[in-house]
Amino acid sequence: MIAFAANSVLCRLALSQGGIDPTSFTVVRLLSGAVVLGLIFRFNRGKTTSPSRGSWLAAAMLFLYAISFSFAYVSLTTGTGALILFGAVQISMIVLTLVSGQELKPLELTGIIIAFCGLVYLVLPGVTAPSVSGFLLMALAGIAWGIYTLRGRGTQNPLADTTFNFIRSAPLVIMPALVAFPGMHSSGAGMLLAALSGGVTSGIGYAIWYTALRGLTATQAAVVQLSVPIIAAFGGVLFIAEQITLRLALSTVLTLGGILMVILSKEKD
Repeated sequence: MIAFAANSVLCRLALSQGGIDPTSFTVVRLLSGAVVLGLIFRFNRGKTTSPSRGSWLAAAMLFLYAISFSFAYVSLTTGTGALILFGAVQISMIVLTLVSGQELKPLELTGIIIAFCGLVYLVLPGVTAPSVSGFLLMALAGIAWGIYTLRGRGTQNPLADTTFNFIRSAPLVIMPALVAFPGMHSSGAGMLLAALSGGVTSGIGYAIWYTALRGLTATQAAVVQLSVPIIAAFGGVLFIAEQITLRLALSTVLTLGGILMVILSKEKD
């Protein structure tokens, strides 16, 4: 979750300062993720016999999430984007879980509601009416990320699956890059932020996420991601001297309390 929070910050920094356009950011992000993970996988190749190689569906969802996320944040504030993104993630993952035949326990449902209320309370001051395009793009990003997450729950080799998902996503960026080529631009700082986002907070972060998913139910995986805006807010306190406000404290208690309720629901099985 720390990697996810850092990834959002890097994306906002790169795009808000005009150092790079959304298409270039996505291209560099996915390619750098593929390169870094490829090197790590090659170094560890002899330590596993798992045939895991990801899937084209997961790669397509990874690409769809990344490109939609980048373009959405051009017209959305941080608070509005977080609310739409994580709302879409929750709804898509829970709906797909219910469709698969699983049921939500009362404690799980209560925890989800409380945790989401904590997120809403945290980002409410920064929420503005989104543009239609921004809303649709961020909602699409959330749905794609929800599907990508669910695809990783059965992984036997998180590193291999994540590596090949990134490698498979590389050809998918060619078409948008060709279409947007005349308007593509980037500075050194923008490229660096995109590379850090891809190689570290996306590539390595997503491999860790796929590893964690093996010990989480789909509902737990959905609701635990609501902690990302809380972590990002505390990152602001630690690294840019922002203040711990009553709103941040209360939203943290609500969100983490709701997540704890969902986790404890499994222990009661």
